Amino acid sequence: MSCLMVERCGEISFDNPDQNAKCVCMLGDVRVRGQTGVPAERRGSYPFIDFRLLNNTAHSGEIGTKKKVKRLLSFQRYFHVSRLHRGAIPQAPLHFLDEDYLGQARHMLSKVGMWDFDIFLFDRLTNGNTLVPLLCHLFNIHGLIHHFQLDMVTLHRFLVMVQEDYHSQNPYHNAVHAADVTQAMNCFLKEPKLSSFLTPLDIMLGLLSAVTHDLDHPGVNQLFLIKTNHHLCSLYQNISVLENHHWRSAVCLLRESRLFAHLPKEMTQDIEQRLGSLILATDITRQKEFLTRLENHLKNQDLRLEDAQNRHFILQIALKCADICNPCRIWEVSKQWSERVCEEFYRQGDLEQKFKLEISPLCNQQEDSIPSIQIGFMTHIAEPLFKKWYHFTESPLGENMLSHLTTNKAKWKSIQHTQHSSNGGSSGSNSNKINDHAGQGTENEEQTVNEGDSP
Repeated sequence: MSCLMVERCGEISFDNPDQNAKCVCMLGDVRVRGQTGVPAERRGSYPFIDFRLLNNTAHSGEIGTKKKVKRLLSFQRYFHVSRLHRGAIPQAPLHFLDEDYLGQARHMLSKVGMWDFDIFLFDRLTNGNTLVPLLCHLFNIHGLIHHFQLDMVTLHRFLVMVQEDYHSQNPYHNAVHAADVTQAMNCFLKEPKLSSFLTPLDIMLGLLSAVTHDLDHPGVNQLFLIKTNHHLCSLYQNISVLENHHWRSAVCLLRESRLFAHLPKEMTQDIEQRLGSLILATDITRQKEFLTRLENHLKNQDLRLEDAQNRHFILQIALKCADICNPCRIWEVSKQWSERVCEEFYRQGDLEQKFKLEISPLCNQQEDSIPSIQIGFMTHIAEPLFKKWYHFTESPLGENMLSHLTTNKAKWKSIQHTQHSSNGGSSGSNSNKINDHAGQGTENEEQTVNEGDSP
């Protein structure tokens, strides 16, 4: 047991200063738990935000030292690594399913490449165990298990760890969202303009980035973390804070599970770096950068997918599309995502109001209605991206997605009109708010991304 402890404790570090990389320690010191007072079942680098600590820190002007930051970041790995050492019994739900449900789930997986795949139904059929069977199936049908000689037990363990690191109490940023993005990415990887050029490594990176792109998300956006002086903001210098954390968390789980331990070191390092590049591309504040680059490629007709760099860029665009594809789903599914993401926004706004913080844009339930948030998001974020994506793919799927987006936007406008008439007053538009956050370095990043995920 002591050998296991030595092996699983350690740190993640990157040598390239351009990536703003920091180290994330995995400590197994039982004293950490006693000092933090964080419940064991509440894992993650985002323990319940303790405003008493924040206020004390703000008043004293204290800035956390590197050692303190490392200890704060040790929470997630400590709680995960040392369960057996503490004799704790995991509190994960038991996935005992009726054979009929298992049969229906298997049948759904046979249609995982269809755009009308209902992730909410699949989540119910698997009793909340969405990510594990979905990813095992996708890795299998794409031949990744055989190609990379992956151990099925290790792969399963890694996926369980990923699923558990998503916070189920988040209305939107949870494992179901990760599964939905992964299913969408799978559809995009099959686009005829792209599929014939993809290598097994490209496909694996596409799926891995999709399933881990919001790992350990706290349910609040970067602006909230900055306002509350969260330690991750100082760690990542207020630059793509959440995306950097998702990436480092994913690398933690890859190394801890030893999924790629049998591969050459140079290859695993390349996987980790490329995975980070994909996840960091989901930062909504970089939307204009990626759209401009894609537009130039399409205008110049120089996207040669035989080139690895061009393929990687298209994978970045594909992940961005998958992350905010909910406006392009059928209305019944899309509407659920809209309500979920806005509920998460409103919870943040209520928290900010409770602690006398300025309410973040789109988080005020009294001023920001679901229809206005969705219309603004579709207009300024989703439509420009998916029109460019369709320009690239020229596929029936791309056309179908734009058709759903147009229909859903019209329905939200109808609902907004009905609400406006019944209220007898004006409801403020959020279009400019969303547009501002997409083109500037202001940090409404996850907030705006999520809106699109729920039209």
